[in-house]
Amino acid sequence: MEKAFTFILLTLLLLMASSAMTHTNITTDQLDLLSLKSQIISDPSHFFDENWSPVVSVCHWVKVTYGSRHQRVKSLNLSNMALTHSPNNFRGNLPQEMARLRRLKFLRLSVNNFSGKVPSWFGFLHQLQFLSLRNNSFTGSIPSFSSMSTLETLNLAFNSLEGHIPVSLSNASRLETLELSYNSLQGNIPEEIGNLRYMN
Repeated sequence: MEKAFTFILLTLLLLMASSAMTHTNITTDQLDLLSLKSQIISDPSHFFDENWSPVVSVCHWVKVTYGSRHQRVKSLNLSNMALTHSPNNFRGNLPQEMARLRRLKFLRLSVNNFSGKVPSWFGFLHQLQFLSLRNNSFTGSIPSFSSMSTLETLNLAFNSLEGHIPVSLSNASRLETLELSYNSLQGNIPEEIGNLRYMN
């Protein structure tokens, strides 16, 4: 009965999120993270049940950092949790609602079982500085990420990515660390990326 109630509550919250106007705030951030939670089909440590409750403010959630200045979520770290993402939505991709976390600066989803293509909507996170999808099952090509000028670290190692490294990554002018090893990429690193001034 309790599980059924939780499912109904989450469904209602997600419906509210999908019908919300473009204005975003800490409430819509919480709804967007609940969208991610709803698609996790295996949570061996019961992390989400114990730490991400829809009746508790996202400001108090574990693995989430809240920025008091703008009252938005600014950091999310879900690495090393052996999560399995539902294959029934976006073909295993992360939920697109996360693109509305516009103040997000740090996102670590490494060492899980997320699959599908690397979402192109990461490009909407204009303040993102750190992105790690290391050790997952992402496939397809690397998105252009052409508008991620604040990105300093991009780690996509140990996935199943294919194709060429996009030249548009050179638009990430603050990029310091780029880790793409253990994929099935072809060709050389574009010269434009190698010339980035902050690259290690």
